[in-house]
Amino acid sequence: MRDRVNYGNDKSDWAGRGIRPRVALALWLTVGFVFFEASAGILANSLALLTDAAHNLTDVVALALSMFALRLQARPASPERTYGFHRVGILVALVNSGGLMVMSLLVLLEAYHRILEPPNVQAWPLMAVGAAAFLVNLVTALLIRRRGETDLNLRSTFLHLMGDVASTAAAVAAGVGIYLTGANWLDPAASAIIAVLILVAAWRVLREAIGILLEATPPDVDMNALVNDVLSVQGVLDVHDLHVWSLSKNLRTMSAHVLTDDAGISAGDRLRSQIIALLAAEYNIGHVTLQLESGACGSGELFCEMESRAHAHPV
Repeated sequence: MRDRVNYGNDKSDWAGRGIRPRVALALWLTVGFVFFEASAGILANSLALLTDAAHNLTDVVALALSMFALRLQARPASPERTYGFHRVGILVALVNSGGLMVMSLLVLLEAYHRILEPPNVQAWPLMAVGAAAFLVNLVTALLIRRRGETDLNLRSTFLHLMGDVASTAAAVAAGVGIYLTGANWLDPAASAIIAVLILVAAWRVLREAIGILLEATPPDVDMNALVNDVLSVQGVLDVHDLHVWSLSKNLRTMSAHVLTDDAGISAGDRLRSQIIALLAAEYNIGHVTLQLESGACGSGELFCEMESRAHAHPV
């Protein structure tokens, strides 16, 4: 009988088995190109190419971590992990974005030194390898683009790859500029611009990942509007002890106490179903836990102070 227990598994396999072969293909394409581009960067003495090769190397780590996270996310919930492994992808996004920020700062430091004393850069290898890298990075980014819109793990990886697309385009532009003008400082300048763009984008992903891990309210959820919408449901008298948070970018959860008239169980079920349908349609909240009450319960605060209650009722 114990094997029959259902812990709320999502049988739709939201992690998506279909995306994993694409991530694997992107991983092996990136691994092969890292060695080629790093060698070309050393031969051409190009910081732009070496920067892009380093970024590609972090992409290898990002893609590998994403593969690992996708496999874990597909596992069902269990007695030990009743929410399953949904937050593994958020941890991967945290690591990926944090690594991107560190790499960008190191590139900015090196670019600063090279702008002060520009080394001689060979333009033709920079342009040729940069163009090839642009195509490889664009293909790998497109392989995971669609799922990157709804999965923060894949979004952070997609950010890695699109950063490579931008950096290789800048490397090609720098190569053209050096070929036409002989201005070797264009190479580190291109790397600095790329690093700043990557730094800003990585910070956005990092901030979102931290917000999810801290169980912050999703940024696009207006809590005042949500409360007013719930209160507009016929039969709802008040709402308190309200919490809205995310397990992952596309999996939101809410719990609340709802004050209503002293009605029967069937009437309470209808009221609960109306509220759940409203929250799913208007706020994309798919997992809702409601406690229906016919009298004042607890403090009645809209957002309960859990720590103060823990001290008031010691175990």
